[in-house]
Amino acid sequence: MQPAIALLEFESIARGIEAGDAMIKRAPLDVIRAGTVHPGKYLVLVGGLTADVEEALVAGREVADGSLVDVVFLPDVHPDVVASVGGARREDDGEALGVIETRTVAAVIDAADAGVKEADVTLRELRLADGLGGKGYVLFGGRVAEVEAAVEHGLARIAATAHEVAHVVIPRLHGEMQENLGADARFGERIRGAEKR
Repeated sequence: MQPAIALLEFESIARGIEAGDAMIKRAPLDVIRAGTVHPGKYLVLVGGLTADVEEALVAGREVADGSLVDVVFLPDVHPDVVASVGGARREDDGEALGVIETRTVAAVIDAADAGVKEADVTLRELRLADGLGGKGYVLFGGRVAEVEAAVEHGLARIAATAHEVAHVVIPRLHGEMQENLGADARFGERIRGAEKR
């Protein structure tokens, strides 16, 4: 999806569908992915050449009619962010874990991009909306100072939107928590997995 991506987050499913249609009609995009997430929001993710993504973003905003909850445009998105949006998870044996939790999917993608670009960290996971009440979170791993820097840069990037919910840096994550984070993050799945042993 390089070199650019944009994500529009709508509170109206109808407007989101209309916007996605307008975006793909306006510019030749390499990828468009759209669909519903909890709690009743609609996401449109597009990727392609920077100028095309910018033009599509303009078309999506024109249709939004007040239903746009949040938006992110990353003209030079980090490849790890693209992989994480697609569901990639990475293990990390670093000494620290950083977490940024946001109210919107767009904000957490933005924070993840800033953090991984500005610090020497592993982008361990990016969780988006479903099963989270529409929120998102990003996990950074690495040396304490680098994880702190990643969290600071991520928070600075989204500070103007006020979509941050919480953040934390844990210097020495316990092995059992490390194991839990490496498994399915949904509590129900963790419980079912324990019952099978």
